[in-house]
Amino acid sequence: MSTLQASAQNQLRQFVEQIERLEEEKKQIASDIRDKYTEAKAVGFDVKALRQIVRLRKKSNQERQEEESILEVYMYALGMLDQAPAEHVVDAMIAAE
Repeated sequence: MSTLQASAQNQLRQFVEQIERLEEEKKQIASDIRDKYTEAKAVGFDVKALRQIVRLRKKSNQERQEEESILEVYMYALGMLDQAPAEHVVDAMIAAE
């Protein structure tokens, strides 16, 4: 085995070991997150709503508004809303296309 091969083997082993450590950390973090949701539920918070809030906070205000506008138009089209979406909502959707 040449020095290059031994070096590459060592580098590969280091990558694999680092990935394994990160995977373990990821499992622990996922467990910690589950524990936080369980704790929030125990004091009366709605976990489904909390998950949605966390998801929405990751988005920009513009992304959230666009998503809400599309949802409003679709809900109206399916008869889930009594009133048609505001004209600016429809205009924004047309502009986004």
